[in-house]
Amino acid sequence: MPRHRLILVRHAKSSWDTPALRDHDRPLNRRGYRDCRRIGAFLRDSQLLPDEVLLSTARRCVETWDGIREAAELDVSARIEGSLYHAGAIGMLDTLRTATGDLVLLIGHNPGMAGLASGLVAEAGSIHADFRRYPTSATTVLDFDIDSWRQVDAGTGTFVIFRIPRELRD
Repeated sequence: MPRHRLILVRHAKSSWDTPALRDHDRPLNRRGYRDCRRIGAFLRDSQLLPDEVLLSTARRCVETWDGIREAAELDVSARIEGSLYHAGAIGMLDTLRTATGDLVLLIGHNPGMAGLASGLVAEAGSIHADFRRYPTSATTVLDFDIDSWRQVDAGTGTFVIFRIPRELRD
């Protein structure tokens, strides 16, 4: 059994209805709300229940977490990290290394999320047609045989599953 498990989620689809709104403050659109709830239900039904959550300060990431948390019926507080707002893969990895939970959920942005997911997998191969693109609400689960998140590094993860909301039912 792996010692640590990671769930990587790109934030759900956000709204561009208010062009004057700062990028950081964009909310989810209707599809985004539906999709993050689908991911939350998938996590609940798969018994993928995090004991630690790290997420970007962006409103769309916070709202993604709220939808996931509600649908998965989770009672876990999130650690909102400014370092994850538009972080690249290395910045996300640095933040992940501060985690202390056994099953960590990290919610962030592309292209950093796609880079982190593909960089952590020991064998990316032909995981899924959308894996490298990492669309909104894409979710990857990886296992790590490590004692501490401080030991996580490129190529140390074992791929478990990749899902996108359109493959899931309400």
